[in-house]
Amino acid sequence: MVRRALDRPTVDRAKLGRLAGLAALAAGPLVVLTLFFLLPVAGMVGRGFVVDGTFDPLGVLEVLARPRVGRVLGFTLASATAGTVLSLLLGLPSAYVLSRLDLPARRLVRAVLLVPFVLPTIVVGVAFRDVLGEGGPLGFLGWEQGPVAVVLGLAFFNAAVVIRTVGAAWESLDPRPGEAAAALGATPFQVLTTVTWPALRGSVVSATSVVFLFCATSFGVVLTLGGVRWATVETEIYLLTTSLFDLRAAAALSVLQLVVVVVLLALTARFRAPGAPVARRTSAPRRVRPADAPALAVTALTLAFVALPIITLVQGSLRVGGEWSLDNYRALAGRGSDQALLVPVTDALASSLRIAVDATWMALGLGLLLAVVVTRRSHSPAERRVRSALDAVFMLPLGVSAVTLGFGLLVTLDSGPLDLRDSPLLVPIAQALVALPLVVRTLVPVLAGIDDRQRQAAASLGAGAWRTWLTVEVPVVWKPLLAASGFAFAASLGEFGATSFLVRDEAPTLPVVIFRLLGHPGEMNYGMALAASVVLAATTALVMLAVEQLRVPSLGAM
Repeated sequence: MVRRALDRPTVDRAKLGRLAGLAALAAGPLVVLTLFFLLPVAGMVGRGFVVDGTFDPLGVLEVLARPRVGRVLGFTLASATAGTVLSLLLGLPSAYVLSRLDLPARRLVRAVLLVPFVLPTIVVGVAFRDVLGEGGPLGFLGWEQGPVAVVLGLAFFNAAVVIRTVGAAWESLDPRPGEAAAALGATPFQVLTTVTWPALRGSVVSATSVVFLFCATSFGVVLTLGGVRWATVETEIYLLTTSLFDLRAAAALSVLQLVVVVVLLALTARFRAPGAPVARRTSAPRRVRPADAPALAVTALTLAFVALPIITLVQGSLRVGGEWSLDNYRALAGRGSDQALLVPVTDALASSLRIAVDATWMALGLGLLLAVVVTRRSHSPAERRVRSALDAVFMLPLGVSAVTLGFGLLVTLDSGPLDLRDSPLLVPIAQALVALPLVVRTLVPVLAGIDDRQRQAAASLGAGAWRTWLTVEVPVVWKPLLAASGFAFAASLGEFGATSFLVRDEAPTLPVVIFRLLGHPGEMNYGMALAASVVLAATTALVMLAVEQLRVPSLGAM
């Protein structure tokens, strides 16, 4: 007992030392998040509670009681639910086929199906307008603008999330438990429900929650396909701030959206953990069986669903006056009819690439540090709780409205040393925050999978912290780092919500230019919008194909 009493101060000092080290590692990212995310969001939200310098929380309730707000909220929930269900119906069978079956050109099909994951939302909206509009292959349905078009656009964008998230987990399943169950007489359905589903439940819950968040906060797709009539909370915030200048109502909707996001993230964390997969032995794909026919049919349908808008978009960009022509692409060096643009589209593409480079290194630096913080072994319940809280905090940008973030940055960073409204770094900072969850969720599973005993062995042999990092973790993490860079770069290229508020008129990004072209009447402007969308889609697709060659499955840990 005396020895225990003497050892206790040493144990307490070690615990305090680990907590202090954790705080030191997290200090930098926390400062960045506070200044460029929490403070702007709080500033935007605060405008809903403070009117003429007086705290008035009842005003938020008055806004939320408006009939239009109720309709907007109802359509947001309905469209997000329908988009999530359709994404799961298309994505789950496709994830099974691409992760478990040996098919010709399997990697090419996977790459094509995953391209929508990083396609800019404005491009998806333009593509579906071309498919469903007059003269499009599905124009006879009359769905050019409306709830069906919105749901189809959301599913197109998010089926890829399900395929990658669940497919990564499915591909890593150890086949031996299922084989043993089958050998004991279990039917394929029983194997699915008793062996496969419990192991996949965590990834399916993660995919469902992330897809619902993406659907509920989608901006470009809904703005393009729904317009003013079929608005969601995200597009309503944009309309209230840019057209009606009703900042109080916009702030009230931001509060509502933030509450829903926090609740959903908390529920996801609770229900995901019990079904989280453990370490597995990756198996080779098996040959196709007759029982796989339904899943193959759904995969073929998903491939057609993904390919049709892209093919129609490319075809439309090459048609001028009913004839094949490259005039729409040649016009990208100009400013459109009636001077629709202040700068040529080519200049906007150059600006997008420069901004994406800056946003990528910012998101990668923050994301890597955060991944290290949340994956280090916890030696006490207090340390484990701190890491879990940090992980949750840094996932908030995943679901918070990009419109709220963009407008919040605009109205809060306007004085003193934080007056960054004219800084060229403001747009990259906003885009880096939007891409940050993708980077963290790509790196966290990889770092968490490293056996801590390897680090301890390196340390016992005299290796310092940097030497341990170079010999143990760098060989494992370098591919995921490249993949995270690709995802951040592609996400930055297509970011539209926050950028639409922050970008300067003389240096717009390509998504902003596409939206401006769509807002100006004229055949040339519309043709230029199609051509610019193809350029933007091709750029992001090339990035996605490069990432796919790395075959990094860790994004499935969203």
